[in-house]
Order: sequence, then structure tokens, then C-alpha cells
Amino acid sequence: MSRSGYTLPVFACAAAIAALHWLHQRQPLTVVSVDLIEPAQLAEIPIEQVAGLSENMALAITRSEPGDNLDLTRNTPIWAMVEWGGGDGEAVTIKGGEGIGKQLNGEGEAAIYGYAHRLLQENLRRMLAPSEKITVTIILPEGRSLAVRTSNAAFGVVEGLSLLGTTGISQPLSTPDQLTAFRSELQDKASRFESLVFCIGENGLDLARKLGINPEQLVKTANWLGPLLVEADVLGVKEILLFGYHGKLMKLAGGIFHTHHHLADGRREILAAHCALVGLSYPDIQAIFHTATAEAALTHLRSLDASTGSDWVNQVYSAIAESIDSRSQEYIKSHSDRGAAATVCGSILFSRDRQIIVKSKTGWMLMGKLC
Repeated sequence: MSRSGYTLPVFACAAAIAALHWLHQRQPLTVVSVDLIEPAQLAEIPIEQVAGLSENMALAITRSEPGDNLDLTRNTPIWAMVEWGGGDGEAVTIKGGEGIGKQLNGEGEAAIYGYAHRLLQENLRRMLAPSEKITVTIILPEGRSLAVRTSNAAFGVVEGLSLLGTTGISQPLSTPDQLTAFRSELQDKASRFESLVFCIGENGLDLARKLGINPEQLVKTANWLGPLLVEADVLGVKEILLFGYHGKLMKLAGGIFHTHHHLADGRREILAAHCALVGLSYPDIQAIFHTATAEAALTHLRSLDASTGSDWVNQVYSAIAESIDSRSQEYIKSHSDRGAAATVCGSILFSRDRQIIVKSKTGWMLMGKLC
């Protein structure tokens, strides 16, 4: 049985609670209780250190413990600095300090997303009198160095890590125990909806919500796309929209239905094959094949379009999206006895700046029904 831990927002919140307690009581806490909200339970988080920086400011430190998840943030320090005073109209103002990434899209806002904001706001507001306001700055001293070992830059986050997620529980994403949890969520949602959206990770979940898709119809799959597509068909789901980062989702176009890179990759082969199929020149196919990342390949195609007025991005990625749909249908039907009633799949691929690159024909149809 795998051992669950907690996500980074939980430890940031715990440190902020400890720092705010010091401002109120002038006494350090060694353990704090955090209301996780999602799920509805309390987490007891040890506090490593609390210090008063001035009469109006305190700092608290804890360390990340993600359980059995293979998470590079294990044991990394999380600091929260809390000071009296805040922005207009907000009891709790949240800022990103050193080691918290910045979003390239927009105005370089701190990469602190919805769940983290909600967690901090709800836990800290309970500790404040009606007239009190605070500013909370979250700091990850090792965040900048750890970020270079992640795919954050592929999703438009630079100079640090994100406080991202929809739950306080951190669980391994590639173990059978986690597949069981995903299947349970799928079973619940399949009982309520005929159409669902599969998102591999948190970036897809976050973008899907921003595009107006009902959060209750979103299902996180991690790398378990194949088993969950089969499960959806068994449960009688009529339609699945596959919504994901192109560097991950394109693996399905090559018949790879467990997408962890330790098991299979094939992205450059898939890209090069589809470039050849739509008629890209041999030198450019070679260049695509030898790019280090899918994002670099996309950049190469975009530069060709910009310099020649061509339409290679749309042609190549439309072909990939249609292949994803057809290979997904083949995969489902190879495990299904429902015949023509088998689950229908469409796909949407987005880039590192969270902009949609392409929607398959079925993806267009499903998106219109879901939004």
C-alpha cells in the first residue's frame, strides 16, 4: 500500500498559520492543523522553526513530505513570511517570493493557483479579527534550482516552482494504488455524466476550468490513459475529450497508452512521421526528428510558417490529433464488446503557454457541447 503525503500548498499554509500565530501570541508552534478543504480533513504538519522578524512580521519554516510520490520537492524547506497590513479589500493578501515561479503569460504573476489561494485564504481568515489584514509571502529557498529539473518552463512558468493542485493529498501517480483512486473518481463521474474530459495533469485541469468546462466533468488520469479509456467504455460513457499538453498527448498517436517516459516515448518519431505524411521537406523532417523536445519541434514549425507563409503547424498537428482519435477508438474497441456503441474520443492539444494548438474534428464537436 502506498503512503500518501501532502502537496506543497499544504506546507505553505502550515507555515503561514504558524507565523500568524506568532504575531498573535508571540509563541512558536511545533505542529499546526491545516484544513485541507479538498478532501474535507485535517492535516497535522510539523513546524521546523518560527521567528519574529519585527513587531509586525514573523517567519515560519516547514519541509515538504509528499509521501511515496517520486517528488523532487521531498524535504525541501517552505517558508511563509506574514506581516500585518494588506491590500485594499482583502483580509489576506498572498504573494510569491523567491523560488515561487512566475507565469510568462499575463504580467509575470506568481505561479500560485486556485487551490493554494483558497487553502491559504480560508485557513488564515479564521484566525483574523474582522479589522485585521495580513500579507503572506511564500518563499521556496530551493525553488529556483529545483525548477530547472521540472517541465515548468514547458507550461510557461519560470524562475521557480508552482503552488499547483486541486487537493491537499499527494499520491504516487504511476502506482496501482493511484490507478485505483482514479478509477473510483471515474466511476463516480460516469454515473452522473455521459461526456467526460480526461486531463493528464494539473495544467490540463486548470486550463480546462478556465475555458469554462464543468469541473465535475474533469477526470485526472496521470499516465493511465489506456486503462481509464477502457474503464470509461465499460461504464458506458458516451464521449471522452482528451485534453492535454501536446508533448504528452501525442504519444497516443503512436499507440502508446501508458504515457510515462520511463515506459515509452516516441514523440520525435511520431512528429517526424506526421511531418512526412503531410509533405514537409526532408531537411525539415530531419530537423524535427533531432529536436530535443516536442516544444522545440513546435517552435521549428512555427518559424517555418512565419518565414514562408505556410500552414505546417495546423497540418501536422491536425494529422496528429486525428491519429490520436483513431488510435484511441481502436484501443477501446480492442477491449470492448459494445461495437458501434463504444465510447467516442476527441482530442485537444495545447502548448507550453497554455494556448490551444489544435482540436480534432471530434474535439471541436465535444468542446461545443461541454462549454
